[in-house]
Amino acid sequence: MSTPAATPPAAREPELPGQTVVVIGGSAGIGLETARRAQAEGAGVILTGRHQERLDHAARELGALATATFDANDPVALAKFLEQLPGPIDHVMVTAGRPYYARLADMDFGQARRALESSAMLMLGVARYASGKVRPGGTLLFMSGTGGRRPGPGLAVISAVTASLPALAANLALEIAPVRVNVIAAGFVDTPLSASLLGAGLDERRQELRATLPIGRVIGPADVAALAVHIMANTALTGATYDVDGGQQLVPGH
Repeated sequence: MSTPAATPPAAREPELPGQTVVVIGGSAGIGLETARRAQAEGAGVILTGRHQERLDHAARELGALATATFDANDPVALAKFLEQLPGPIDHVMVTAGRPYYARLADMDFGQARRALESSAMLMLGVARYASGKVRPGGTLLFMSGTGGRRPGPGLAVISAVTASLPALAANLALEIAPVRVNVIAAGFVDTPLSASLLGAGLDERRQELRATLPIGRVIGPADVAALAVHIMANTALTGATYDVDGGQQLVPGH
């Protein structure tokens, strides 16, 4: 008696076929990994960054449709880039920016002011200048964090920023519908930015998280990229904030 041949699994259709994804801050870390993931799901990518050499390297790797070098927190440069985008596009993801941590006594008020303004104003600028280029059902996707939800010394500025972005996303999702607006809130992610912030303490932080996180490992850019592409593909998602932190918020002291 012959054994029936096993049926090969059906090939999965790509999630973003023929779509165009713009990644602001796409030359490294979460942005670059999201661009890789989006491309693997059938999208073409447009990348921006502040560092020309790094951006060029990423563009060559991915065969990017286009690139632009500018500081996303420069409102004039941001508006110019978005207004000149060849439309229509499908999704814009913003990973540009870095957090500011300082105790009140040590706080540089200039840096604190820029940190408080930059994330919210970047979201508003992208919404104003990109929404007219995005197809209905596409999404504007912004990065935030979970660490600032728990008060602590040195966290005043980042806590204020963390609290503001979900409220902005919810309001913008109504105002610019049917374009969708969403936020990803990440815990510690093992990226070049994390390395620059922690310096010599990076390995200790990795070991601590491996020992304490419920998932038993450190979150990487690919984890965030997988969530980002899912949010792009799932047109039922808007006005919400999605956490990806491996359970970091569940662990006391984290």
